[in-house]
Amino acid sequence: MARDPVCDCDVIHEEIVNDTRNKMQPKEDYMKLATLFKIFGDGTRVRLLHALEQNEMCVCDLAVLLGLTKSAVSHQLKALRMANLVKFRREAQIVYYSLADDYVKEIIDKGFEHLYE
Repeated sequence: MARDPVCDCDVIHEEIVNDTRNKMQPKEDYMKLATLFKIFGDGTRVRLLHALEQNEMCVCDLAVLLGLTKSAVSHQLKALRMANLVKFRREAQIVYYSLADDYVKEIIDKGFEHLYE
């Protein structure tokens, strides 16, 4: 049975460790980033984001597009708003949603690019 490769040396590559340590972010930032990626771990939320990349839309239109209830769409949009991935504007009785910024579009586009690579 093959074993996983392990480091059998007693030497610590101090320069590499120090160089890498200097390039690392604070531990709390990794936790925040992991939380952000968890948002992308739900297919419905990713579909919502991709739809909003195409056009600004209201909850009713998103529900029809994705075959979901308005309640389900609203619930997911709330999570996306709390993660600062979408923003909204009100026009009379209608609330329109869109991506919060171009970085969200880049994340989605890079994800698809990687997927189809």
